[in-house]
This record gives sequence, C-alpha cells and structure tokens, in this order.
Amino acid sequence: MSVLVYTESEQGTIKKSAFEAASYAKAVANQMGTTVTAVTINANNTSELGTYGVDKILNVSNSDLDKFNANTYASILTQAAKNEESQVVIISSSADSKYIAPILAIGLDAGYASNVVEAPSSTSPFTVKRTAFTNKAFNMTTINTDVKVVGVSKNAFGLVEASGNASVEDFAPSIPSSGVTVQSVDKATDKVTIADAEIVVSGGRGLKGPENWGMIEELADVLGAATACSKPVSDLGWRPHSEHVGQTGKPVASNLYIAIGISGAIQHLAGINSSKVKVVINTDPEAPFFKAADYGVVGDAFEVVPTLIEKLKAFKAQNA
Repeated sequence: MSVLVYTESEQGTIKKSAFEAASYAKAVANQMGTTVTAVTINANNTSELGTYGVDKILNVSNSDLDKFNANTYASILTQAAKNEESQVVIISSSADSKYIAPILAIGLDAGYASNVVEAPSSTSPFTVKRTAFTNKAFNMTTINTDVKVVGVSKNAFGLVEASGNASVEDFAPSIPSSGVTVQSVDKATDKVTIADAEIVVSGGRGLKGPENWGMIEELADVLGAATACSKPVSDLGWRPHSEHVGQTGKPVASNLYIAIGISGAIQHLAGINSSKVKVVINTDPEAPFFKAADYGVVGDAFEVVPTLIEKLKAFKAQNA
C-alpha cells in the first residue's frame, strides 16, 4: 500500500526533479499513514533518495533500458505499482514522464493529474491543486479512481529532506518487446540542460545575429545556467531548436529566467510563466515582457550584459 514514486536518472545520476518527486511522495505518504517506495532504472546514487523520505528502492538494472522507451518504462512502473499495491503513483513533469504518464494511467486504470503544485488538500477524496490556462490560473482536481497518478510540476513543491535510510531491493520486471528502435542519442554533456536548470539565460532577435551569442553563453557560464532562445531565433537557425523555449518549444519552470532581447510574444510568455523570478533586458520599454517580468532593465543588451558579467565575476571572486 506504499506510495510509489518514479525517480528519473540520467547516465546513472538521479535528477533533481526526482528528489522533488520523492519529497512530494513523502508528503502524500504522511497524509495516508504509509511508506514511500521508489523505482530507479540503471541509477547509481540511489542511497541519497532516503534523504528525501524514500523507505524502499526497487532498483532495475538492465543495460537494454539505457535508451528511454515510454512503453517499456511505463510497463515497469505498472508492474511495480501492482506488486506494491500502490494506490498513488508520483512522477515528475519532465518530458519523459509526460510520455510515460498516460500509458501508465491506462495500465493501472488510474486517473492522472498533471502540473500539480501542492500536496493534496485531501486524500479522501483525493484532491490536488494544479496549474491551468498555461499557468495563468489554478484549479482543484479530484481523482476518483482507485489508483491515482500524480505529475508534480518542476520547482513547485521543492526539496524537503527527511531523516531515514532507504533499503534497496533488486527488481526484475518482465520487459515487453517494443516496436520502437532507438538507433542513437546525441546529448550535450558539458552544458546545463534546460530541463534541469535552476537558472536559464535566454536570447532573442535583439541580439542581431548568432555571432553575438558569446555573451549569452558567458553569462550562463558565470551563473551556472542553461542557455535558451526564442522561437524566431531557432527558426532563423541562430540556435538549435533544442534551445527554443515557450509554448511551442520547451516549457521552463526555473527559479530564475533572464530574457535578453526578447520582446515577449504571448506564446513565449506562456511557456516560461512557471519560472519563479523573471528578468528582462530590452531597449523597448513597451515590450510586452516588461508586464510579465519581476525585474526589468531598459537598456542596450550589448552594454548591460557585459557589465552584468563583470559585476558577477567580481562578486564571485570576493565570495570565493
């Protein structure tokens, strides 16, 4: 009857979003008077999950699972949930988990609530708060099925440490055959990814060309941030489409989002609305982004950004 949580990993390292999902699962388990069981797939640092409230870890180790497959991963979680007789399954809101969730819900005959931002206000009936209308509003959703699948929004619940150690058990589920074959996966290993970034530095057409992107990358490097761009920039080929954020690109829920030379089209704002603090640097004081930003700088990015980099470097040197 434990609460089951899927804790994602990448190249053997458990993601921050997984620890947040585990923290959320612990809060639900406390309300229901039960324990937390985590499922890991080819993860190395599993013991750290105990710090965030996990009582038991079902560790799946299989080299055939190194490449993500939504149907296969959903099948593994379905088997784990049935073995543990879990009535609640917690996942993150990563791109992979959003592929898994509907398949998992079908396999468990469960209701699925995505974009959940708070612990349940009630577990009987099971009621959660979710974002709606591209993060412009909230709604309260009641899941009436026997089994519930809950997707936790990134950076919404936060990391909550809990004392305890997690026991580890090897879990060997049956691996279904798949009609999908992954030939290769290319990943940037030397940069912070948009999905995992606490800070995102994003540039728009105000940078005038790809040759000026060096200052975006330098600012991101100083802040330990990921780089991103607006849709027109990726459409022009200045930056790869993998960096395009917004409603039609990758959604961003970072703690800090810095928009440089981005006017703030409604589709872009909809995709970054979940970011906690938004900063805009633009020469146009009437740019729509200023209405959505927490902080704004009216100025030339080619003057403001180098100065900002210089000040940040000096600050870091003083506090090293």
